[in-house]
Amino acid sequence: MFDLAKEIWQTMTTSKLRTILTGISVAWGIFMLILLVAIANGVLLQSQENSLKNDPFRITLWSGRTSKPYQGMKEGRRIDLKGNDIPTIEAANSPSIESVSATIYIRGQVSTNRDYLSSSYCEGVYPQFFTERYTIVKGRPINQSDIQHKRKVMLVCEKDAKILFRSVDEAVGGRVKVGDLSFTIVGVYDHNWDSNPKVPFSTAYALTGYNGKLDDVHVHLKGVDNVEQSAQAEKAVRDAMAKSRQFDPDDRSAIYTYDRFESYVSNIESSKYLTYAMWIIGGLTLITGIVGVSNIMFVSVRERTHEIGIRRAIGAKPRKILTQILVESVALTTCFGYIGIVMGVAATEVVKKAFENNETFPLNPTVDISIAIEVTVALIIAGALAGIFPALRALKVKPVEALMEE
Repeated sequence: MFDLAKEIWQTMTTSKLRTILTGISVAWGIFMLILLVAIANGVLLQSQENSLKNDPFRITLWSGRTSKPYQGMKEGRRIDLKGNDIPTIEAANSPSIESVSATIYIRGQVSTNRDYLSSSYCEGVYPQFFTERYTIVKGRPINQSDIQHKRKVMLVCEKDAKILFRSVDEAVGGRVKVGDLSFTIVGVYDHNWDSNPKVPFSTAYALTGYNGKLDDVHVHLKGVDNVEQSAQAEKAVRDAMAKSRQFDPDDRSAIYTYDRFESYVSNIESSKYLTYAMWIIGGLTLITGIVGVSNIMFVSVRERTHEIGIRRAIGAKPRKILTQILVESVALTTCFGYIGIVMGVAATEVVKKAFENNETFPLNPTVDISIAIEVTVALIIAGALAGIFPALRALKVKPVEALMEE
């Protein structure tokens, strides 16, 4: 083992400049591979986190217009979502349906005695509306008790709270008017783009006279592990609605549906392709280093032709010569490769620091143990590939010809 290590060191120091330049190309290839894969993983994790915040386990329905005749009725009929559709959907034949909620808009300017909001409507919502994408800055969200008692309570966004009450702290407990009705602010929320005032769905629905149209309906799913299960739930919802509202179940425009889980899975799959692309780009960069290592090993074999001939003449087996050349190549690649790994990990920390205060896309590149193992395997394979051809050339050297080599 000591002799082998000595020979490896001799191979690396025979031509220092050539070894250093080749080592730089190997280290650079591994550095780029680590950095690109870490960034791709960060994008994948951020994409998953954003998708989960948007509640992917949900099917959303909107009103539509029939495009097919059905049981003597012509196409072109308007199918509006209404309050009695909620129990219909809840009774749909699907074990994946957990609950059903809806959204309704009521018109009326939100104002206090001193200021008003430019928004001319409020949004009636269920408690399920407030998923992880909404941050409650102060107070509380709408709860089931608000729905049950049709309370005149409201949540406003942080920006509107400052317009109406000068500060978030003053907003909670304050009162605003929507038309002639008075509402109590019970909470202030923050969201990337949504800023509509929120009131309990039951309150908003009562203000429409209980016959108001629903703007959209949300079917919340449970136990969904794949697209097939969410598709089955969507079909059950469409079948139930088609039977209740009398339209063809295959008429996609009668009721528009959006399967968020299918979109979620599609986004995750797209992000995975980014990871594959990063591996390919990093691998191609690493190939330049492999070629350099292979050239060094070719030169090493050439310079040691006489030595190889002597070993073959005194009985060294071809497998021994092959193993020695391959081990030298793997050792050379691994030595400089781990320098690239250290550089890559350091670079991911720099990128992480640069993006940690980015609210739009807080990229968090990650290098976990699986990547370290994958890169180590890549190093070993790369080293073996770099040494295989020089090793095969060494085996072709005949002992007699090698002994005559100067």
